[in-house]
Parts: sequence; C-alpha cells; structure tokens
Amino acid sequence: MLSPLESPEGVLVTAAVRDISARKKAELLLLRTMAELNRSNEELAQFAYVASHDLQEPLRMVASYTQLLSDRYKGKLDSAADEFISFAVDGANRMQRSIQDLLAYSRVGTGEKNVGDISSEEAFEQAIANLRGAIEESGALLTHDPLPAVLADEGQLVQLFQNLVGNAIKYRNPGVPQIHVSSAKDGGKNDEARWIFSVRDNGLGIESKYFKKIFGMFQRLHKREEYSGTGIGLAICKKIVERHGGSISVESQLGQGSTFRFALAASKGKS
Repeated sequence: MLSPLESPEGVLVTAAVRDISARKKAELLLLRTMAELNRSNEELAQFAYVASHDLQEPLRMVASYTQLLSDRYKGKLDSAADEFISFAVDGANRMQRSIQDLLAYSRVGTGEKNVGDISSEEAFEQAIANLRGAIEESGALLTHDPLPAVLADEGQLVQLFQNLVGNAIKYRNPGVPQIHVSSAKDGGKNDEARWIFSVRDNGLGIESKYFKKIFGMFQRLHKREEYSGTGIGLAICKKIVERHGGSISVESQLGQGSTFRFALAASKGKS
C-alpha cells in the first residue's frame, strides 16, 4: 500500500507491505471446500434419484405378488399364515410409498428449475383440484385471499400448496377442517420484494419442541396406525422453498391449529 504524506520537505510516500498468503490460502481452501460440498450434494441427490427409480420395478413385483397371495389364499390357510401375508403386503406397500416419496424429494433438487412469473392463485387452485377427493371426504372448508404473482417454478409451487393443504386435512381435529391461505407483501426494493404466504388451519397443532424436527426427512409425530404417510412431505416443502431462495416456518399450539409460512420472490412484471 502506498500513501502520500505532506511534509515540509514536500510530498513523501509511505509504503506498507503485508503478507496475505495465509488469507489467500484460506480463501482458496474455502472455495475448494464449497465446491466439493456442492459436488457431494449433487452426487447424493443423483444417487437417491437413481436408487429410488431403479428400486421401483422389483418392488412393484414384490407388492403385486404378495397382494395376489393375500387375495387367493386369505382364509384358506391358518390364521398365522393370514397374518404373515398381511404383514408382507403392508410392508411392501409402505416401502413403495417411501421410495415414491424419496424419488419426489430427489426430483426437487435434480430436475430443471423452470422459474418464471406465475400466478400463485392458479397454482393453489390446481393443488386444490388434485386434493378434491380428500377435501370431499373430510368436508374441509377452504378459503383464500387474492393471491399474487410470484417468481417460481409452477409445478413445484403446486406441490408446495398440495403438501401443506393435504397435511392440514390429514391432521385435523374432530369436526370440519378449516384452512385459509393468505399472503402479505414484504418490504424491500422491487428487485428484492417478497410475498409471505400463510397456510392456517384449525387442526391438531404441534408442540413447539417439534417445530424444526417436522421439516426433516422421514420425521413423524404420530404412529403409523393413526396416520398414513412417510413423514417426508414437509421436507419436500422445505426443499422447494429453499431452492427458490426463501424460507419456511411454522407457528402452532397443540390442539389449536397451525400456521405455516413461506416466502417467495415477487413477480418482476406483476403485483
């Protein structure tokens, strides 16, 4: 570094020499570590995709033949045989669901991200159409405010709404499930503006000590006999939101419902 300095003898220049080799070495190591971590994450996601995809066909065969055994021989053997076949059918079906969910999770990170200006209201309506059977069976009452245009992958936003609303229907209290979806504009410049979405329900609620746990892979708060599923739905939600540069959180009280919030970038061309 060279710095001019006024003096009676005129302008003098002070020079300082600093060895930054250690800092540069640390920066290079950090860059290499980040590159290696990104590569490992990509390889792990690809492995999960390939493994779960390749497991589908042999498992489909196991599931179909165990179901045939159940259909053909139930009641014709002793009670122990019926029980064993039932366990095999249940195990195969649960493994199929786990692999399908793992495949869906890996696809979030490995598939092409087609981000563009889309209507979150249309994505929400598509998610509701996909859930029509569960909505009619439960008698759920769904309401929503006008929802904005956002910068997102439409297919993944549909999946995000579908998982959150589907969970609200599944983990319901006795009575009519009530679910409301709203959004609020977050501050910031136009290029940094975000929409905060809220999905509120009147369901079972969640204890605060589980707020972080529920977003992990294969995390369940209830017994398998009580509620179906693999415990991966919220992990997919988290991965979708984070892939869009946002975050997701939950506020809840046991027995008094939950509110899930997630942030997405505002559309560049629409409000």
